[in-house]
Amino acid sequence: MSRDQVLRYRLHVQQLDRPVDPARAVTDAAVLDLGAQDTGPDGALWALAARGVPVQARAWPQDDLALVWSLRGAPHAYRRDALRDVQAALRPFSDADAGARVYDAAKPLRAAGIRPVDGLTHAARTMRTVVTEPTVKGALSTRMTQELPEPYVRWCRACRATHMWEMTFRLAALHGGLELEPGTSPPVVRRIPGWPASRVGSVERRRSARPDVLDPVRLLLHLLGPLDPKHVAVFLDAPVADVRERWPSDAVDVEVDGAPRSVLAADVDALADAGARDEPPVVRLLGPYDLFLQSRDRETLVPDASRRRTLWPVLGRPGAVLVDGDVVGTWRPRAKGRRLGLELDPWLPWSRDVERAVDVEHERLAEFRGLERA
Repeated sequence: MSRDQVLRYRLHVQQLDRPVDPARAVTDAAVLDLGAQDTGPDGALWALAARGVPVQARAWPQDDLALVWSLRGAPHAYRRDALRDVQAALRPFSDADAGARVYDAAKPLRAAGIRPVDGLTHAARTMRTVVTEPTVKGALSTRMTQELPEPYVRWCRACRATHMWEMTFRLAALHGGLELEPGTSPPVVRRIPGWPASRVGSVERRRSARPDVLDPVRLLLHLLGPLDPKHVAVFLDAPVADVRERWPSDAVDVEVDGAPRSVLAADVDALADAGARDEPPVVRLLGPYDLFLQSRDRETLVPDASRRRTLWPVLGRPGAVLVDGDVVGTWRPRAKGRRLGLELDPWLPWSRDVERAVDVEHERLAEFRGLERA
């Protein structure tokens, strides 16, 4: 398989080639299975808009979508009616996995004889008890620090205060049946309506449990494949050994420009057929944290090292200009009053068709934000 086939396959399977359909349900987007990250000014809703879903900035569809801290502790949008399946899928694969996901917080827990998975369980149950009404994150952190013993808290030099370990705090919330109130900064945490008491603190997996409805390993191979176990492990903050143990039996080995990867058997034909076509280019302005840009095989996405540094700097990521699955430049919004401009950085000369398509996407983004195009 070639790089071009891989990128065009991902473009299609993530539905980035769909036009906007005013009648399309806001839940009709494959990326919601894995979660649409809600980071940045446009976040999850722009990711849906780029996939043809009729949504607007600052108009969160509360009845249909929920926002929770999930993968890597980042806020993600999911279908509200799937939250129980999401929570089940995001349970650590093992105690080693729980320790990897909470980073440095695992060390004091283990030193106190507490398994990280048990630490997450206790934190989730405590947080559920504390959050009886919508609570601002800072106030919740203060309460949690008061409620939890020493292994769960630390002195933070930046804050000059003692508070709970950040990743444990974030990952415990969903397991405690808690969601985020969209559009709040700092975040407001509240109870998920109708969350069953039996699911509060249900963090540890049972060996005999049925497969997850939203299996994250399968979803990554489907939406971002072909990948290898290390790519998946880095995406999930999980140990490679745990990912290998859960590698799907129907994963098929392929090569991408000579490198060994895997893809689900059901996706092999779509991948093989995803070559160049004699059609107008599919152009999208992707947000900095769009799922398409989250794959950990960055050398496949952007082969040039200097351009990778431009697209993924330590701070202040730009958005990506995508043409038929290939990143051909970056963009940054430049709003002034009611007008939205774009700062564009083409990485190569764009054809007139691409320039016109970028203008159309600029117009879409301005309309999405409720602004006029500058």
